[in-house]
Amino acid sequence: MEFYQDFTLGIVGGGQLGRMLIQSAIDLNVDVAILDADPNAPCSKLASRFVNGPLTDYNTLLSFGRTCDLVTIEIENVNVKALYQLQKEGVKVYPQPEVIELIQDKRKQKQFYQDQGIPTADFVLVENAEDVKNHAEFLPAFNKLGKEGYDGRGVQRIASASDLNKAFDKPGLLEKLIDFEKELSVIVARNAKGEMKAFPPVELVFHPEANLVEYLFAPARISGDKVSEATEIAQKVIEKLDMVGLLAVEMFLDKEGQIFVNEIAPRPHNSGHQTIEANVTSQYEQHLRAIFNMPLGDTGILQPSAMVNLLGEPGYEGLARYEGLEKVLAVNGAHVHLYGKKITKPYRKMGHVTIVDNKEQRLLDKADFIKRTLKIKA
Repeated sequence: MEFYQDFTLGIVGGGQLGRMLIQSAIDLNVDVAILDADPNAPCSKLASRFVNGPLTDYNTLLSFGRTCDLVTIEIENVNVKALYQLQKEGVKVYPQPEVIELIQDKRKQKQFYQDQGIPTADFVLVENAEDVKNHAEFLPAFNKLGKEGYDGRGVQRIASASDLNKAFDKPGLLEKLIDFEKELSVIVARNAKGEMKAFPPVELVFHPEANLVEYLFAPARISGDKVSEATEIAQKVIEKLDMVGLLAVEMFLDKEGQIFVNEIAPRPHNSGHQTIEANVTSQYEQHLRAIFNMPLGDTGILQPSAMVNLLGEPGYEGLARYEGLEKVLAVNGAHVHLYGKKITKPYRKMGHVTIVDNKEQRLLDKADFIKRTLKIKA
């Protein structure tokens, strides 16, 4: 694709993922336009052009997209009808609108896995809180909203009948609770030629309250057979979607050694931040290579790594203060990424730290030190 003269990439969403996409786009000499509802979004001062407006408004997104040569996303909560219209008008949209539409609805997403023979936890579709009560025999399970859930929101654990009052009163699903050994993620890319490349699986550790990735280890501490199986599953998902772009596939490895797909995200993902320092090609560069139909980059690991999410401390809201930053910067192999968010809130993603080290125990120790030391308060 010739994009070195007067080519504009439009990114719908101006958060930290868009910010890191811009950083990779600069290396390819690509001008980036950003649409975001927050006038102070992390991308607002980095984009070649920044448009302030709602991502879910048809006319706003349509008008924005018409000024771009190719449109991509960094968040799924966008107006898909506008993306379909842009596609009709000749604007390339990757990932394709039909993929985004499917992923916007967890009910359709789960049905897709079932229809395509992709291993996933047992589930039942529910219409409201009363309907959840009709499936008490299915517990323990997670009640997930069909739409509008993201970053840990829209997921409620229903362990027994005494938890039924926590059910969502909207269409969703009940997903059987899996007794898992590890949570894994595989990020896979595919370009329009059909070339595919996957990053090695990573191992996720979730925050017990926020239901967000707290930190991860790469590569995942699993057998070679499970690496191959997880990679093949991720490639099958992106191939069955016929998707162009980057896809994060979150999975469970249960205690019997079975792998199940949990959820997918059609964009750069929290579970791939460490690729900036730890892999030959970062997930951000790979996403650009895929949507531009370029050869995909080498996904090999340069060094084992850990990544710690920097979340706003509970009980604090206001102008962000970073306590312990100098101590973390003194850690060998630590790379700090702050997202440019002025206001901190409890559990808000404010940045991340990647640590690279050849010794697993040192990685674990450094990740633990950073988690205990760097606090974001107001």
